[in-house]
Amino acid sequence: MCQLLGMNCNVPTDICFSFEGFSARGGKTDEHSDGWGIAFFEGKGCRIFLDAKPSIDSPLAELVRRYPIHSTHVIAHIRKATQGEVTLENCHPFRRELWGRYWVFAHNGNLPDFQVERKGIFQPVGDTDSEQAFCLMLNTLRENFPQGQPPLEELYQVLRKITEQIASIGVFNYLLSDGKHFFTHCSTKLCYIIRQAPFAAAHLIDEDMTVDFSELTTQRDRVAIIATTPLTDNEVWTPIQPGELLVFQDGLPLKFTHI
Repeated sequence: MCQLLGMNCNVPTDICFSFEGFSARGGKTDEHSDGWGIAFFEGKGCRIFLDAKPSIDSPLAELVRRYPIHSTHVIAHIRKATQGEVTLENCHPFRRELWGRYWVFAHNGNLPDFQVERKGIFQPVGDTDSEQAFCLMLNTLRENFPQGQPPLEELYQVLRKITEQIASIGVFNYLLSDGKHFFTHCSTKLCYIIRQAPFAAAHLIDEDMTVDFSELTTQRDRVAIIATTPLTDNEVWTPIQPGELLVFQDGLPLKFTHI
């Protein structure tokens, strides 16, 4: 299946270190070679880079690895196709506008026989189960809140219900963000780490690369990195439990009561 990478933090930060290891999994240290993509939120704007080439061979991925774009919300994906052709329109993350903000989504898993009735303003462009699921989620949110974006607690409850419905069909690990909040859902495998003071050095699993974050950060910085599997071998990563939907804000997971 595919691999996910996300970042949520309290100050704009670059993801070059994590992306260095993550992108190696797109054809070098793993077999996820059917395309890749990454999205960076900057205020209400969103940069998105997509390529149907393997990330290890992509000049565009090399640009991202070397260009320190600073953001508080980042979603990246490397693809191993289960449904849909290896084409640009099937590369994650996918992006749509809802309530005057961009929403970005990436999925890891497989939803066998997933068919959605073509209604609502959000329609898939490609032919993946992932994009169909994303459009269904956004159409559901818009139907429930036609007047505009609701408080986070209300949004969370509706998002959780539609997530549970889709996850009952198959494997539905995903990352979702509107640039204000960062949602992560685990069906089978997803984990995170919170980096904050006192910062230390981290070493990548997929590349022989170490960064001492104490030299690059301030005492108030806080960064959450979310990934399908740990990216470093000298840090303790926290597994997200199957069925758990987390919301990250300012580099920390928030707590919600399920209704």
